[in-house]
Amino acid sequence: MRWLLTAAVWLTCLSTVADAQQPRFSPPLHTRGHQILDAAGRPVRLTSVNWYGFDQKEYVVGGLDHAPLSTIVHQIVGLGVNSVRLPWANETLERNPPVPDYAVKANPEFQGKRAMEVMDAVIRALAEARIMVILDNHVSRADWCCSEKDGNGLWYNAEYPEASWLHDWQKIVRHYKRQRWVVGADLRNELRNGAAWGGNDPKLDWHAAAERGGNAVLAANPQLLIMVEGPEYSTNFAGFDKLPVRLKVEDRLVYSPHAYNIDGHPFSSYDELKQVYDARAGFLLHAEPGVPLWVGEFGTCQRLDCGANSDWFALYIRYMKENQLAWSYWPLNGTQSSGQGRKYDSLESYGLLSTDYQHIAAPKIVELLRTVENQPQP
Repeated sequence: MRWLLTAAVWLTCLSTVADAQQPRFSPPLHTRGHQILDAAGRPVRLTSVNWYGFDQKEYVVGGLDHAPLSTIVHQIVGLGVNSVRLPWANETLERNPPVPDYAVKANPEFQGKRAMEVMDAVIRALAEARIMVILDNHVSRADWCCSEKDGNGLWYNAEYPEASWLHDWQKIVRHYKRQRWVVGADLRNELRNGAAWGGNDPKLDWHAAAERGGNAVLAANPQLLIMVEGPEYSTNFAGFDKLPVRLKVEDRLVYSPHAYNIDGHPFSSYDELKQVYDARAGFLLHAEPGVPLWVGEFGTCQRLDCGANSDWFALYIRYMKENQLAWSYWPLNGTQSSGQGRKYDSLESYGLLSTDYQHIAAPKIVELLRTVENQPQP
């Protein structure tokens, strides 16, 4: 009884914080032209953080080894964002392995639980805090992303063929169909390895596959947004205006470019950056028929002390403000998961949270993100 009372008090406090910091909206979401709207027709700009881990070697979101789930969700609410992009791997869904005890040691109720049981609890906690969730099919085989050699560059591989990708999407969407705070499906992360927008090779034609994937998701839940990324690590949307995605359910499509600083290619001015990003994806803001844009990943070093990378980030923040872009910062995590080129529990140098997941480690970045208005003008 005492535990139940404590939990009830915590949820009441969390709800109060959410009320104070977030505009009111009501899922599910849909689109109209270049805007995303809620169930009442009010404009919603998705302001999100990426919380990775269900796509990694521990098969569980980062931080549950350092802080209670409620504490981490409280930090997310405090950031002022309205949504979480939640990466998952086909391997995690299909195998549904038990999560390692060491990865959830601050949440003993999860010890002995399987990955999808923990995902259920995480999404339920976010929903109770009125934080929306976009499910992101990040990789097929659970590991750190992304390279040309990791075997996860297309929407399928030999171990996880397209049929598995489609089946897994329908399975996870049906599983969360009654959870209205799950509002979107990011079909596949950062297409590469020769993925093309159209063309004559069906094994590389991401446009056709995105239509198949989007329609499969909507057959399982017609109320979800469908986020479609682009080739070249989702940095190039050339041709999307001439060959748009057409789904069987209207007003559900969102395009999702990613943006990071490129070493050795500094921008000498804001106008130069604007020209490059307009040519790669920004032109879609003025194309018809209109499709909303949501920058599914962008990020920089915690303390904004990394030279050209920090300079790029400040310019890109200006670009997002100027274009009223929806966005999702990479990442929330304060520590790394296991994986290729990674070391478990070491500092996540781009992360918004501290290594104990109980404080903000990147206050300057959070301040910049807050300068990007949460709500576009009607």
